[in-house]
Amino acid sequence: MITKDMILGEILRNNPGIEEIFYECGMHCLGCPSSQMETLEDACFIHGLEVEEVVNKLNGGIK
Repeated sequence: MITKDMILGEILRNNPGIEEIFYECGMHCLGCPSSQMETLEDACFIHGLEVEEVVNKLNGGIK
């Protein structure tokens, strides 16, 4: 289960193929060095996204 406190890099490493959901949400900076240290909550704030909405989409996309 993905939570808002998880690091983007950790989410990406543990959930192959989940990048598409990030892209759909408008987060196109997954290769950015800061994504390896930034929480999902921080990234959502920076991109002006509702973190709970993104968490729900990501958890719905986990296979």
